[in-house]
Order: sequence, then C-alpha cells, then structure tokens
Amino acid sequence: MTQVSTGATTALAEPTADIAIGEVIMSARNVSKVYGGTHALRNVDFDIYKGEVTVLLGENGAGKSTLMKIMSGVERPTAGSLQLKGQEIAFSSPTDAVSQGVAIIHQEMNLCLNMTIAQNIFLAREVTRGGVVNKREQNKRAALALSRLEEDIRPDTLVGDLRLGQQQLVEIARALEENAEILIMDEPTSALSVGEVKVLFKVIRDLTAHGVSVVYISHHLDECLEIGDEAVVLRDGSVVNHARMKDVDMAWMVTNMVGRAQDELHVPVTATPGETILTIDNLIVADPQNPGRTAVRDFSLDVRKGEVIGIYGLMGSGRTELLETIIGRNKAQGGAIGFAGQDITKMSIAQRIARGIYLVPEDRQRDGLVQGQTVGFNLSLASILGFLKGPFVSRRREKARTAEIIRNTRVKASSAKALIGSLSGGNQQKVVIGKALMTDPRLVLLDEPTRGIDIGAKADIFRFMADLADQGIAVIFTTSDVSEVLTSCSRVLVVSRGRITAEFAPEDVTRERVLAAADDSHQTLDSIDSQTTSHTQDGTQK
Repeated sequence: MTQVSTGATTALAEPTADIAIGEVIMSARNVSKVYGGTHALRNVDFDIYKGEVTVLLGENGAGKSTLMKIMSGVERPTAGSLQLKGQEIAFSSPTDAVSQGVAIIHQEMNLCLNMTIAQNIFLAREVTRGGVVNKREQNKRAALALSRLEEDIRPDTLVGDLRLGQQQLVEIARALEENAEILIMDEPTSALSVGEVKVLFKVIRDLTAHGVSVVYISHHLDECLEIGDEAVVLRDGSVVNHARMKDVDMAWMVTNMVGRAQDELHVPVTATPGETILTIDNLIVADPQNPGRTAVRDFSLDVRKGEVIGIYGLMGSGRTELLETIIGRNKAQGGAIGFAGQDITKMSIAQRIARGIYLVPEDRQRDGLVQGQTVGFNLSLASILGFLKGPFVSRRREKARTAEIIRNTRVKASSAKALIGSLSGGNQQKVVIGKALMTDPRLVLLDEPTRGIDIGAKADIFRFMADLADQGIAVIFTTSDVSEVLTSCSRVLVVSRGRITAEFAPEDVTRERVLAAADDSHQTLDSIDSQTTSHTQDGTQK
C-alpha cells in the first residue's frame, strides 16, 4: 500500500523553473511498437509542450492510445526512446510515471464498480494515518476534486450506482488528484454531456495556465479545434502531419486522418419506408437509477420498415431508457409497445430478440462484449442457438457466418480467433453491431453507437444503418452529437425530459432547430423556427 501524506491537497502544480511555458517538456523519439507481426507505431516523433494542449488525432487503430500508453509507463517501446525535461527516461510502470509527473486518463474506464468514488480515486495510493486508511480525509479530498468538475456527488457513493458520464468524471477526478505536470486525456468526453464538457474545458484551461501540459485525444473534432494549441495526426502508426491549431480547420483534420474529404464520409439514407413495424403508445418509464423520477413520459412513436430514426438528446433526456424499454431491459410503467402486430409490452428480452429486436448498448465494454474472449465468440454469442445441430453446435456453419459478418462490417482483426481486447474501440463497436446482425434482426436499436470512435469508423457504422434500411430493417439510433442527425436519417426526433419536443424531415433539419428543441422541452416549433430565423439574420447562436 502506498502511503500518501494527509496534508496533500488538490492544488495546481506550479511551473518548473527550468522549462518555460511553450517549450518542450516531454518527447518521443523514433518510437516503434510491434505486437507479434503488427506494427502499431513506426518511428514516431512526438513533442509535448509545457502549459499547452497538444491534440493527438487519428482513426481507431492509428496508434494514438499505444503511443500514450508508452509515454505513461503502461507499455514499453520496441524501439526508440522517451525524454522528460531533457533527460532520457524509461518508466518501469504507470506508478513510476505518476511519481515523475505523468498521468493518463484511459479511453476505456478502469474503475471498480463495487467500491466508492473516494476509494477509486485513491486506489493503490491510499491516504493513511498510523498505517490505517483515513477514509474521512479521502472523502474530503475526493469531494474537492469533484467540486472542481462542478459535480455534486457524495464521495462515498458506489461507482456502480453512477451513470456512465459520472463514472467518466470520477476517472478525471482521479487524474486531477495526482497533480501531474503532464496529463494525458484519452477520449475524456466520450460519455459527458455538453455542460460537463464545458466544465472540463474550464479545468483544462486552469491547468495549462499553471504550467500543466495536456495531451488531448478525441474523435469530437470540434472539441479539438476549441481546446487545442498544437495538432498532431497519426495514420497507420506514423505521424503524417502536425501544425499549430490556429492554422488548422475541420477539413485539414479529416483529410489528414482518413485521406478523404469530409463530404465523402456522409452516408444518406435512400430506402423507401414500408409498413409500420413498431408502435409505441403513451409509454411511461421510471428512471432505473431513481425510481421516483420519470425518465420517459407519454412517448408515442410509429416506426416503419426501412426507416432510420435518429434521436437526438442530451444526457438524462430519456433516450437510453427508451431503447432499453423497447428491448425489455426496463419495465413500462404505463402505455404499450407493439411489434409486428403483437403486443410485446410484457415480453422478456429473450422473447423480443427472438421476434427480431436487438439493442446495441451504449457501454460496449460492460454490456456489449465478453472481455477475454475472441472476436468469433462475441459475434456468435447472441445467435448460438441458431447453429445447433441436434444437441451440438455446428462449428462449420458458425465459422462461415462469423467470417461473413467480419467482412461485411469491415472489422480489422487478424482472424475470428483474435482476442476482443486486441481490437481498437471502433473495431470493437463493429463487433457489437455484427453480433446484432447475426441474430437476423427486423429492428436494430443503437444507443450512442459512435461513442469514442473515429470519423472513418463512424462512416462505416452509418453505412451499416443505410444498408439495413435498404434490406427493409428498421433502425433507431440515439446520439448527443447533433451533426450525426443532419445527414443520416429518414426522420429526426429531438427528446428532452422524456418527451419528443420536435420531429424533422431530412430536408427541414438544421443544427439550430435541433439544439433549440433540445434546450427547452416547452418550446414549440414556431419558437424554434423563430430562433433559427434570428440566428440566420444576425449570425449569433441563440
């Protein structure tokens, strides 16, 4: 157990005297990393500047996370070296890196769900007094770290009782408590609401003003433009370009990341909708985390075969609870759900899957994949009964179908025998979607399907949706990224406070109308149109 003085605080680090703001504080030189026969990194040079935000861009599998793991002591390079404050350094472990001022917030959350927030923040570096963990001091300091993120959660709350965005904030609070001089943030906002992102950016600016260096990785390119000072692009394990952020725009980032213009990545839906397959009538759902609160109220919707319905909503809008009720994970408190002419309101999850409904969950790590298993195992898990031949599984048929899905979903894996943990986040998400396709669905529900994945993988996922619609399969997806509902839907719904506040046809949807409808559930479309007109006339966003 590592002892930490109870006198420590979450005060910001002060600039070191030997390195000025804007000068290089840490570097990677000719760094390469090989896993088996795969080159994850090839001769990478990368600099981190004191008191600045360096944005690291690239598609999933480009090598971003691998490079950051090397620079934070999680991995060792196959070749090349690291320099910290002008001296060559070789971290023996993440703990060694933290002791020398380098901390990382990983893309996939690394929390113990059966422990409290405070216990997670101080895990392996407990605050002790007389050899005994000082829970009171840990709770005090955890509360202070959370307060910097403007999050009012009791530090003795179990992490497993938190929603995904709050768990993300716990990860960030843990890194802040380590008082690092160099803070690496790998997809820190993937589960955060718009308001939480604003608070995080305020914290980042506060950190850099005090000399802390930040490496920022995000697939939300608008965030990168807003928060970054320097942009570096990785592609296929190599640095392909870098520039000061003031000289960068969205087109520069996309073209360097994927080698294609942004317009080429848009995938419109062209299928002609058929007959109604899903009917939701006055649905009422309690909040699973707070039964006294209503998450979905008086929700009615008809969905037709071949439609792609995009639902935009902020965190807490009820979008996740809606999809989980359609699949049967949550119970309806009122109203009814009909599917293909049958009332399925009281059916089990298994019965609904058997009828052709499948949910791709928001948290792929916790709810969508079996860690430690292979790609093939994960793909066939939900459809294994379909491969039975008497009491035995026909491995030949299973293998053939799995290989077909891997090709169709463009999963980048050495084979179906590859461990799921060896894949990038975008390829893991494709596996979760592939698992849904193996059930031969008639309705696919996707909850934040592009969370934490790059722009190229996003294009692939929206291409899947369009292909499903062409086959007459209905698709409903939720998102908190307004740009995703502007080009890839048959219809766009905006949800706020558990209700539909607006509905748009593709030709009518605009960013301003969607955001206005999401901000206030009491607005009418007339007021939204009025705000849109005002925005167009004076050029300021309402």
